Amino acid sequence: MFPAGVTEINHRIAVQNEAGTVWYIHGHLPVFQHAEGDVQSFRMFTSQMIAGGTVKPGEIVKTFGVPMITVKRYVKLYRDQGSRGFYEAKPRHSSASVLKGEVLEQVQRLLDEGRSVPEVAEELKVMANTLHKAIRAGRLRSGPKKTMGTQAK
Repeated sequence: MFPAGVTEINHRIAVQNEAGTVWYIHGHLPVFQHAEGDVQSFRMFTSQMIAGGTVKPGEIVKTFGVPMITVKRYVKLYRDQGSRGFYEAKPRHSSASVLKGEVLEQVQRLLDEGRSVPEVAEELKVMANTLHKAIRAGRLRSGPKKTMGTQAK
């Protein structure tokens, strides 16, 4: 039923990777294609085929070796948003910074006094991870390094 060199997804649809392009074939007719590394188009088209009843989620899992939860996640995205959900830029959700104004100054002052990040975090009821991220981002300077005194032998 399908041309030579293809992998059958089911008795109606096959897939072929030729020269870095992935082709989806219905009978002998190509119905969709995308670049080999184009994961967004792969997710969109396989989700479209599942939503349309052309293939089953398990057939996609078996053929491409992707996790079932991933297949379900992208089918839901397709049903909720259609094709555009795979290609529109996703807005970045960033939580409001805990380290602003007076709190930021207070943290810096305590670090400058030589207090450790965990000590400062506990005193100000801020997660230590938040302070570490701010230090890595350059929004805070780590305090002076504590040096070990020389020990007499």
